[in-house]
Amino acid sequence: MAFDGITVASLVHELKEQLQGGRIAKIAQPETDELLLTLKTPAGQRRLCISASASLPLIYLTDSNKPSPMTAPNFCMLLRKHISNGRIIDICQPGLERIIHFTIEHLDELGDLCRKDLVVEIMGKHSNIIFCSSEGMIIDSIKHVSAQMSSVREVLPGRDYFVPDTMDKSDPLSTDESAFLEKIKSKQLPLAKAIYTSFTGVSPVAAREICFLSDIDSTVTTETLEDETLRHLYRQFSLVFTYVKEGCYSPAIYYDGQEPKEFSALPLTHLENCTRMDFDSMSQVLETYYASKNALTRIRQKSADLRHIVQTALERSRKKCDLQLKQLADTENRDKYKVYGELINTYGYNLKERARQLEALNYYTNEMITIPLDAAKTPQENAQRYFDKYNKQKRTYEALSRFVQETQDDITYLDSVSTALDIALTEDDLAQIKEELIGSGYMRRKFTKKKVKIKNTPLHYLSSDGFHMYVGKNNFQNDELTFSFATGNDWWFHAKDAPGSHVIVKTNGEELPDRTFEEAGRLAAHYSKARGGEKVEIDYVEKKHVKKPKGAKPGFVVYYTNYSLIIDSDISQIQEV
Repeated sequence: MAFDGITVASLVHELKEQLQGGRIAKIAQPETDELLLTLKTPAGQRRLCISASASLPLIYLTDSNKPSPMTAPNFCMLLRKHISNGRIIDICQPGLERIIHFTIEHLDELGDLCRKDLVVEIMGKHSNIIFCSSEGMIIDSIKHVSAQMSSVREVLPGRDYFVPDTMDKSDPLSTDESAFLEKIKSKQLPLAKAIYTSFTGVSPVAAREICFLSDIDSTVTTETLEDETLRHLYRQFSLVFTYVKEGCYSPAIYYDGQEPKEFSALPLTHLENCTRMDFDSMSQVLETYYASKNALTRIRQKSADLRHIVQTALERSRKKCDLQLKQLADTENRDKYKVYGELINTYGYNLKERARQLEALNYYTNEMITIPLDAAKTPQENAQRYFDKYNKQKRTYEALSRFVQETQDDITYLDSVSTALDIALTEDDLAQIKEELIGSGYMRRKFTKKKVKIKNTPLHYLSSDGFHMYVGKNNFQNDELTFSFATGNDWWFHAKDAPGSHVIVKTNGEELPDRTFEEAGRLAAHYSKARGGEKVEIDYVEKKHVKKPKGAKPGFVVYYTNYSLIIDSDISQIQEV
């Protein structure tokens, strides 16, 4: 669902009720593109999260706090200097733009009452948080936009702030019938697209809803519609935006099964096959809808350096393995040279001087073969030449076989680290993976030689039958779960031939029911490289049969007897503790 102008209007309505008149008690910048304002209002303390992330821009009220960096960024320090203890006197939205203006009253250095504007632009990759003077001059912004980055507008200190009008859209809140008809008729497009490309703040979903309410197919082109039909469309359009003007919102999330499909500030009656869940506020909708997505986006951003290191090492190891396998293929005929040497020793006594070949019966295959000879060498020297060639290729084969196995083990290990990065949910998860890469020699520790102690626990689930199931989030946790936490009769699960987590089911001496085996198998499938598959093969065995070879990398184990099951990777019905 697009973060459209209707959603912003609903948020402005909510923020005016909750924050107007409140004082800014604390300003934090937990991320490079995110602010967290703590406000004291007559109703109590409120927290406002504002994110200008290019991938997931958001603004909503929240109860949760976030850790801040030890040194506050410059933009945060500037806001603290100007508007700490400032009072929010107005919150507004220009037209139906995806923009929120906070007007803040504060005392300057001389004790005089001043006003500043904090402008939040929720515009996808162009999102920004801009701090302006009362005259509309930009003091600073969380993202600087130079003329080299945008030919439309510079966002730099000292420039005048303005909203660029690049789409030639009309304000739906002030559009009358004649202007509506003229706008729609001028576009030879499918009806829904004609609506959302003509009016500010209207998303494709909202446009389809207006068509549905009008009982008109949203895919028909505008030139096929009669004026009376378009007037009927305008009446529904006008009714929808009457709700917006009057602040009559119904925040909800629409679920397709377990998956949230859309959210909206107004009812979406065209999603009749979805389950609707109502919320008290738009902030709750946004926090619920985007919480996991936002956390995942942030973790992916923070894991970019680790991913680059792992991917670079993987590419290098794969190229190295390909080269070693090609060299290994060159040694496949080594036994031929040994046979040549033996046959020359056996039949070379009757060779003519300076003979260039020997035709002899290969007593291993009972076939006649022709052996090339060096005419300048004696039969004994030719035989020794072939024996030397055989021995050299034999040594090369033995060394390369060992190197290929080591390189393939490296690839398997790096694949497992890559999977752990996909599973990571917190910064502690990333810190533990970083320690693992340092310990394995893929990274160097900066500034200190001391190992960092990280408190991080495995994932914990409860089966439908009441058995506790634990999932390692990285190779360190996999080793600890399997060889320190689990006892001999506990059950161990892992996706077959795929990097992934070790899953331990605590039996407490009891026999596991079939349903618990299936749920543990689903966890092993979900937390592996095979995640998303409908048929994933899982190996499972009692922990006492799982061994770790001496000197093996973290997470690497062997087992020689096991059971198998085929299962999907859907864990939506499994309870997390």
